[in-house]
Amino acid sequence: MMRTFKHLLTIAAIALVGICSTSEVGAQTVLDGAYIKEHTKTKRVVPYTHIREADVMWARRVWRTVDLREKMNHPLYFPTEAINDRKSLFDVIRQGLLVDGSITAYDVGPVADDDEFKKPLLATDLKEMFTRVDSQWTESLTSGDLELVVQEIELTSAEIKQYRLKEDWIFDKQRSTLDIRIIGIAPMKELKGEDGEVRGYTPLFWLYYPECRYVFANWDAFNRENDAERRSFEDIFWKRQFSSYITKWSNVYDRGINEYKTGLDALLEGEEIKQALFEFEHDLWNF
Repeated sequence: MMRTFKHLLTIAAIALVGICSTSEVGAQTVLDGAYIKEHTKTKRVVPYTHIREADVMWARRVWRTVDLREKMNHPLYFPTEAINDRKSLFDVIRQGLLVDGSITAYDVGPVADDDEFKKPLLATDLKEMFTRVDSQWTESLTSGDLELVVQEIELTSAEIKQYRLKEDWIFDKQRSTLDIRIIGIAPMKELKGEDGEVRGYTPLFWLYYPECRYVFANWDAFNRENDAERRSFEDIFWKRQFSSYITKWSNVYDRGINEYKTGLDALLEGEEIKQALFEFEHDLWNF
């Protein structure tokens, strides 16, 4: 009788292990979708066409701001928290800097105006930038005394509302084309006053865009019309599928538009520069 009871226990244990292992295998083989998405993850960057200095007939450097609050730019901003198959552009940058180490961040200088990629930031600098320590006196629930509570607050992608781009407009007479090459990209963080109101925006760091292309090309951005044709972040910048306004272009004074115009006048000045660039390209083929 005892032997039979032991035999039944052994059979039950084997059956239980089989059920558990089957459930584990089933959980591991679950596919959240109808097919495996692998095109973007294995996508290669389209190399830039080589440009000789002797072939550059005309060039102009332009700085512009991409405001993520505009509807056209929402694919760069959402989701503010990473989900299974998508991340915001800032979360992709964070992973490239802190996890993969595939891109390099450059210091913006003491007054946040250095965009020439002079000083690479160390890992410790980035950690302090992405995580800040906040201390606050709070009343204890047990004793009622004031206690100093220290907590680490992580910089979230929801706080990054703008990006600044530095790009070169180049007319190559050898190919008779006007090329637009993005040279740098900088995430812009909100500056808040003591009352919590937003006072402006400041760049966190500059990234060398030709280096970022290899990271941006392997991450999907949302396509409002078709989930099967999601473009990568590199596609959005390559195809100019974003909205922006010009804040500066190369000039003898090396000053931005906000240094001599403000408010609506500054926006109109940026639109005039856009129109001048458009007319230059258009007049090249005016017969």
